[in-house]
Amino acid sequence: MSDLLERLRGRGWRMTAQRRVVAEVLDGEHVHLTADEVHARAVKRLPEISRATVYNTLGELVTLGEVLEVSTDHRAKRYDPNAHQPHQHLVCARCGAIRDVHPAGNPLADLPDSERFGFTVSDVEVTYRGTCPNCAAA
Repeated sequence: MSDLLERLRGRGWRMTAQRRVVAEVLDGEHVHLTADEVHARAVKRLPEISRATVYNTLGELVTLGEVLEVSTDHRAKRYDPNAHQPHQHLVCARCGAIRDVHPAGNPLADLPDSERFGFTVSDVEVTYRGTCPNCAAA
């Protein structure tokens, strides 16, 4: 059973077959699938699942705070089930591959008071960009 499934059951979220399949598809490390990729994988497990059900389920998971919606470089939104562990993203500028990274330090603390312009800063997103090994080898 995935961590996402455990979290959802712990919340008392009604676990239909369709919802379970979407959660199972999102299981794993460094998962950053588009809605269409989630749907394609879900159909292999449950052929009758509709695209609308997948989109609606992803929207519910984002609203619940159990899945993060990640947008990079004007590409399709991706869905990250690693919502409860602080992390940043490393993105390949060529193919769009995304990996979770956990840099040392506190990026929130790295913003000097002089650059906060009176804001009370509560969150920070850092995206590292580069070229993945597969693209570099091509």
